[in-house]
Amino acid sequence: MSTITKEAALEYHRQGKPGKIEVIPTKPYSTQQDLALAYSPGVAYPCKEIESRPEDVYEYTDKGNLVAVISNGTAVLGLGDIGPLAGKPVMEGKALLFKIFAGIDCFDIEVAEKDPDKFISIVKAISPTFGGINLEDIKAPECFEIEKRLKEECDIPVMHDDQHGTAIISAAGLLNALEIQGKKIEEIKLVVNGAGAAAVSCTRLYIALGVRQENIVMCDSRGVLTESRTDLNPQKREFATARNISTLAEAMEGADVFLGLSVKDVVTTEMVRSMAPNPIVFALANPDPEIAYEKAMESRPDLIFATGRSDYPNQINNVLGFPYIFRGALDCGATAINEEMKLAAVRAIARLAKEPVPTVVNAAYNMNGLEFGKEYILPKPLDPRLLTWVAPAVARGAMESGVARRPITDWGAYEERLRKLMGYDKKLLRRIHDQAKEHPKRVVFGEANTDNMLRAAVMGAKEGVFIPVLLGNEEMIQKRADRLGLDISGIDIVNLRHDREASRRQRYASRLAARRQRQGLTLPEAQEKMFDRNYFGMMMVEEGDADAFLGGTYSAAHGIGQIAEEVVGIRPSYKHFATLHIINTKRGTFFISDTQINRHPDAEALTDIARLTRNSVEYFAETPVMAMVSYSNFGSSSEKECENVRTAVARMQQMYPDLAIDGEMTLNYALNSCLRDNVFPFTRLNGKEVNTLIFPNLASASTAYRMMLEMGLGDAIGPIQMGLNKPVHFAGVNAAVRDIINIAAIASIDAAVLERTGGTADK
Repeated sequence: MSTITKEAALEYHRQGKPGKIEVIPTKPYSTQQDLALAYSPGVAYPCKEIESRPEDVYEYTDKGNLVAVISNGTAVLGLGDIGPLAGKPVMEGKALLFKIFAGIDCFDIEVAEKDPDKFISIVKAISPTFGGINLEDIKAPECFEIEKRLKEECDIPVMHDDQHGTAIISAAGLLNALEIQGKKIEEIKLVVNGAGAAAVSCTRLYIALGVRQENIVMCDSRGVLTESRTDLNPQKREFATARNISTLAEAMEGADVFLGLSVKDVVTTEMVRSMAPNPIVFALANPDPEIAYEKAMESRPDLIFATGRSDYPNQINNVLGFPYIFRGALDCGATAINEEMKLAAVRAIARLAKEPVPTVVNAAYNMNGLEFGKEYILPKPLDPRLLTWVAPAVARGAMESGVARRPITDWGAYEERLRKLMGYDKKLLRRIHDQAKEHPKRVVFGEANTDNMLRAAVMGAKEGVFIPVLLGNEEMIQKRADRLGLDISGIDIVNLRHDREASRRQRYASRLAARRQRQGLTLPEAQEKMFDRNYFGMMMVEEGDADAFLGGTYSAAHGIGQIAEEVVGIRPSYKHFATLHIINTKRGTFFISDTQINRHPDAEALTDIARLTRNSVEYFAETPVMAMVSYSNFGSSSEKECENVRTAVARMQQMYPDLAIDGEMTLNYALNSCLRDNVFPFTRLNGKEVNTLIFPNLASASTAYRMMLEMGLGDAIGPIQMGLNKPVHFAGVNAAVRDIINIAAIASIDAAVLERTGGTADK
């Protein structure tokens, strides 16, 4: 885990706008008409509808997507009773997690009240505002009564996450750990150290899953909870044992499972060694577990170990559950979060851990080959599939238990909505990969001697997206593969400097020299170029020895682009080629050109870029709505750059009378259709949402898409080459593995299309 300093944490919270959350309007508000609809007099109409039909509040307001994180600050993280004001940063953080993981809007509410009756009264009074209530950081035993009564007195889902979040996630981990260790849940002996809200809730849920109460020993700071003790509250007395033991060490002897929700360093290696064969230890005290990971793993080899920390395997992290549990509850209009819904979440999370791990998850954690086993009993928090696995399971649990007011009927549509909600609408990407898998082609990886390029080649091959050919030294590539834990057996490696390739180099040099002799290229010069992996790899494609080439770039792609123009050439109907980035955002999919090739395009080049982009957008089964952007609007500047854009627009409108394209315009008018249509009603884009942006130069295009990515506004596919005669594409050698695979998949599709059309396809 990276070191978190006090200075860094304070700066994070104070920089820019203080805090971690803000409220953003979801409706237009730029005109007086907008404001009249939003407030007076227009707002009266939905008010009257809701008065006559209270359930319409979910149709006209954000109630159905709004959760309150409510605390009185009496048990904040490991900080204790620090009060509501000091607890606010934690509640803001929880609100942030709801939003980024499940798209749920959230208000943090800190209540200065410790009396349970008064606290309950306050929360109940404000509950009509919300679709659900997440109780947070309220000390035991008051938290039990507070949650119980609010669940009884409110008609919306209420959950104290400190109790149930850890219970749900640890229960999923327990099911999988028991399966790996070959143990039956009804036979295990369980020791729980800690008797607070989380410990009690975990134990109750384990019992619901099959653990026998007589096989449970629970300890608090004074030792084992026994029937002879007179200091136990009702929650602790529920788990008092009749066994004649008093210490944690005694309880641990012969135990199958240890669950720690207490303090650091209370478990010794001797205690772990005294457990039954194939034990399971969940040491969840944070930030330091009941026994250090290193000590626990050294104590015995048959152990499965989990903590609450992200820097060790098997993190028990509440974020795997609460965002998606509330998401499912809200989406079916649940009146509560009940046992059936919690158990549904447990089983969904447990099942997901057994599924093949997407490469995007491996890449996110800088790992290779994550798979179900002793060090992977739970999904990783950044696994995007959690949303579409857990939320539907919870909604089904609500429907089956009779607490869903708005049952879901079309589960396929619901899953698509979940993807779109979080910007995970990967229909285009899935379509690309499915299409590539139909006819995988031989893709040459020009920089196979770099980590991410090699990872991408191997992973893409395993997924059946393409057939990789690696350029480089066999021995060095094998050493790199061994270091990365990659199996490259069966993958073709071509060493362009090896003697076996001498005849091929000579053939390629002769062909290239013959084609470019009128451009001054001599045979000796061509022979020298064949020792360059870009020239050699592209000639493999040009001569039919491979289907596509993926070149690795370390910065800009100008150099490799010039080689591509020289070797495979530009398609006859164009004088320029370009690159395109596809950006997936919550607002939709955007196509941006030219992001890598043409630095200062003139009107002719801009026209070619626009033509190529139009074809590419249609190639990806979208209808282009194109804005050619600049720093001026429809002739407001006479500068040459603006004039170039206007000329290109006029040519495109003449060539494609039915194409929705216009410009030049500034970016705000391109993306804000209401503003554009109001100020410039004459455009071809009137009433349309732009999805394609053509920039006036390389600097602006590159800056625009990189800014979107760095600000977290979307994720990208690209750069996608447009206009070359053969499938030659480029990617940064340090690009994410999944990004490289995506480009290679597109290269493979390009090759398949060219093969099918006899080389006449235009994209």
